[in-house]
Amino acid sequence: MRAVVQRVSRAKVTVAGEVTGEIGTGLLVLLGVAEGDQPTDAVYLAEKLIGLRIFPDTEGKMNLSLAEIQGAMLIVSQFTLLGDCRKGKRPSFIAAARPEQAVPLYQQFVAEVQSRGITVGTGRFQEHMDVELVNDGPITLLVDSRKEF
Repeated sequence: MRAVVQRVSRAKVTVAGEVTGEIGTGLLVLLGVAEGDQPTDAVYLAEKLIGLRIFPDTEGKMNLSLAEIQGAMLIVSQFTLLGDCRKGKRPSFIAAARPEQAVPLYQQFVAEVQSRGITVGTGRFQEHMDVELVNDGPITLLVDSRKEF
């Protein structure tokens, strides 16, 4: 699983004019499910993102996690995160999981986050979504459950 994680002061996602998810302070997570991802990837990523110490403490240093500030998470599916742009002008999405694999893993990730006491908002899988956010910092991170550095 691959995620673009943005620390936000607010964010919302709209589908066909209907707000499907909205949060205040927390994390906007754009989530891509890769071919070969497993339930363990959802568990790892949920724990990692909830525990990331990227929120300011009383001295303004990034020392607090989402759980510690009692923030929320807006999770938006985005298969284009698995796009490979190295060859040609059109991205290849061959690394993205097919919907029959991606939907259950996306849903598991949402459930894993919720089970840890985090308020969650979501978009809608395979829908055109408008995402609005105020990136606080700005703080933006890339996190991949299987990438070795």
